[in-house]
Amino acid sequence: MKKLKGEQWQELIDHVATLPETHIDSLAFSHMMIKICDCLNCDLGSYKAALGCAACSQRTINALRDNDRQLLKRYEKSQKEIYLHLNKIGAGEETASA
Repeated sequence: MKKLKGEQWQELIDHVATLPETHIDSLAFSHMMIKICDCLNCDLGSYKAALGCAACSQRTINALRDNDRQLLKRYEKSQKEIYLHLNKIGAGEETASA
């Protein structure tokens, strides 16, 4: 996925790849990808599911017309949503420092 977009996207991928899965930035990236790929509406019998998540996410990012800046805005929006949700349930501090 790293080489599918420009330099800012590649930096984001490098950053997220170094983080534990419970880190707020990692959660935000996953949240963004779930929304972009429409994972919650994926059906086990569908073509997308047959491809697998890795192939589907690569195809989706490759087909997406968003530039790096637009993708980073999506990521930042997901960061805010994750942060707000974690604070709402009282888990913001533990996850942000993980």
